[in-house]
Parts: sequence; structure tokens; C-alpha cells
Amino acid sequence: MKVLKIALLGLMAFGLTASFCFAAGDVEKGKALFNDTKLSGGTSGKSCNSCHPGGKGLEGVGDKREWQTPGGKHKTLEEAVNTCITMALKGKALDAKSQDMANIIAYMKTIKAKPAAEKPAKKKKIEGC
Repeated sequence: MKVLKIALLGLMAFGLTASFCFAAGDVEKGKALFNDTKLSGGTSGKSCNSCHPGGKGLEGVGDKREWQTPGGKHKTLEEAVNTCITMALKGKALDAKSQDMANIIAYMKTIKAKPAAEKPAKKKKIEGC
């Protein structure tokens, strides 16, 4: 009986771990979707990367509480993504709980602001020259 309980607990732990990994999204798959011109049946020939090359304009999206797109303000990142898919890519909105949405969100959350280029140090003026 004890062995059965241990086996059941192990199975439950494995299931929870697997479901968490699945729900978290795959960054590499998300990056591929971000660059896919046919994402969600898109017919415009554009990808997310067409409007946001290298993630430009999406820096820190995972930290925001509200998102602005040409389609208006959105309370969730998933809504904002779907607005871009339907308006710019001319595709069908993704299910907010789908694996494709989880993957693209996972990738977008990795986009960070690039550090500002350092200003060159001022040259010291040498007396007598």
C-alpha cells in the first residue's frame, strides 16, 4: 500500500511538472512563430518581425499592465498579440490559452531593451598644444 502511495505521488509530481512546462511556453518555438509570415493563417505576407524587427518596440512587454496597439488599449498581452495578428498579419486570432500563444508570449517576454551605446569619453585638453 505504501509503495502504491509513493508511486501515485510520483506520478502526480511528474504530471504537475509536465503541465507547468507545457503552459510556460517554448521560447524557441515562439521566436519561430514571431518570424512566421503565415502565423495563424496570415495572408498579408508579414510576420510580427516585419513590424517589430528584432523585437523593436516590444522591450519589456512582460512587465506592463496595459498594452497599446493601433487597435486600441488592451488589458492582456494576449489581446494585444491577437490585435496585431488580425490587423497586420490578416490572420485569425489565436486562442489565448493555446500553446502557440504561450510560445509567442514566452519569446516576447525575453525581449529586453538594448543598453544605450556608451558616449565616448571627452578628450582632455592638453595645455600648450
